[in-house]
Amino acid sequence: MHRCIFRFAELPWQCAARCMSSSSGKRSRVMQSSFPVLDLPLHPIQHHIYEANLRNSTACHKKCTELREKVKKGGGENAVTRHTQRNRKLLVRDRLRLLLDDEDFLELSPFAGLGLPYGDIPSAGCLTGIGRISGLWCVFIANDATVKGGTAYPITVKKQLRAQEIAIQNRLPCVYLVDSGGAFLPLQSEIFPDKNQGGRTFYNEAIMSAMKIPQVAVVCGSCTAGGAYIPTMAEEAVMVHRIGTIFLGGPPLVKAATGEEVTPEELGGARLHAEVSGCVDHFAWEEKEAFDYTKNIISTFNFQLPHEEEDSTRRKAAEEPLYASEELMGLAPRSYNYSLDAKMIVSRLTDGSRFQEFKALYGTTLISGFAKIHGHLVGIVANNGVLSYEAALKGSHFIQLCDQRDVPLIFLQNTAPSGALTLSTKQAEMNSNCLKAQGSMMAAVACASVPKITVVVGGSHGADSYAMCGRAFEPNFLFLWPNARVSVTAPGHVGALLPPDAEEEEEEEKLNRRLKEESSAFFSSGRMWDDGVILPQDTRKILKDCLEIIKQQHYQLSTKKSQSMLLRM
Repeated sequence: MHRCIFRFAELPWQCAARCMSSSSGKRSRVMQSSFPVLDLPLHPIQHHIYEANLRNSTACHKKCTELREKVKKGGGENAVTRHTQRNRKLLVRDRLRLLLDDEDFLELSPFAGLGLPYGDIPSAGCLTGIGRISGLWCVFIANDATVKGGTAYPITVKKQLRAQEIAIQNRLPCVYLVDSGGAFLPLQSEIFPDKNQGGRTFYNEAIMSAMKIPQVAVVCGSCTAGGAYIPTMAEEAVMVHRIGTIFLGGPPLVKAATGEEVTPEELGGARLHAEVSGCVDHFAWEEKEAFDYTKNIISTFNFQLPHEEEDSTRRKAAEEPLYASEELMGLAPRSYNYSLDAKMIVSRLTDGSRFQEFKALYGTTLISGFAKIHGHLVGIVANNGVLSYEAALKGSHFIQLCDQRDVPLIFLQNTAPSGALTLSTKQAEMNSNCLKAQGSMMAAVACASVPKITVVVGGSHGADSYAMCGRAFEPNFLFLWPNARVSVTAPGHVGALLPPDAEEEEEEEKLNRRLKEESSAFFSSGRMWDDGVILPQDTRKILKDCLEIIKQQHYQLSTKKSQSMLLRM
């Protein structure tokens, strides 16, 4: 019998009770669990698959390292020299070292902007991510002016909007390090006019203020044209003397329009905006002082973080998995045919390799169950074969169960390359039932109000990827392993979607070559179809960081008031 769980509107007293329980300053006791251990060592019969996967993962790891080194160089040696020596400004990563509590931050989409039709834009011209400032997880959006002088390309706007979206979805404070030369005019039609383009940044700032999500801007460079609105719409703004400027049109435009010669400092410098216009709230003589101001501002946000003893107790209680995380390199499938049991991946991610499986004997091509990751209770949904009718029903049931219990969901995606061919009436009937069940699972994923994190460990193909919380279903975070493939079907499987015809062989080969190129993790990440490529052995730590980031919103005390808009001068 198909089960259906209806969600009723939450009553006011229920909401208040939930808020009180989550933000209470009292020490809480974590419920004990004794989930069964997944003791799944690598067997000799699996070694040839493991070794093939490991060779592929090693090659992907090497490419990953090369791309990381490339993006760390920003706009190149000459641009770095001009930025640091002539303009006397700090590099963006040096700014983050001064701002963040430590260098252990979650960088988002570092490969965005690589391999685009209009050229390589390293890191899309800006660094975005989540790090701790004064002990609080904050989203940061930091322009890298060594890349094309801080000019905003379409991919730059997309990356900034995604960072704001993460801040809104997880209620994270947001810090803007502004050093931008405005939009790249030859591509203005892809930056300016549409809903999810440049103007959406300012819309999001207003909405975030109304939602009581704090925002701080640090003007540590040029702030021209549309970029001038970012600090003026933030709740508090800090500006650095002599290197920070805010104006709609710079000195060359003033001279062209009026004939008047004026310096950048006179037109829109820190002293002018701190003393005369009131556009900024704090004047800093140098960048280090500006970041000290920023830390102090963030310490005024009304968050009541858990006691350090609570955190350390939870960390101590978290057992390491039975197997080394490095083994995930050999479990990352080079193709769908090289997939090993998904439980082997699960056992190398969860505390003590423990996993309470749900419906273990039903719909076995989908793994579902409860586990803990660094002490955080999670529900895990992992592909272990074709997403069949039974597997999709099981997935729907488990997702609704997690939603009812407020348990975050983690999806481990490795979907089948293409659907089964319809060769008979019976097969058509099976496909129809499967479609209905997958539709139910998609609805369950879309309507689940709990946080969702997706990791593509293999393939992300066709409609199955939607049921497994692909990008279109708005997971809080979505990461790819370097071996991952993202496309409507896997390379080499185009034939299943084309009519049998000898003349089509050449076209099929051409499509397969294109799929091989366009489905790679690096092609995907360059276009920001994900939040970054992560190494398999880093997955457990990144999941831990994401779960802590998501949980922080429960410690904010100022959300109980009714929604109101922040008023600026």
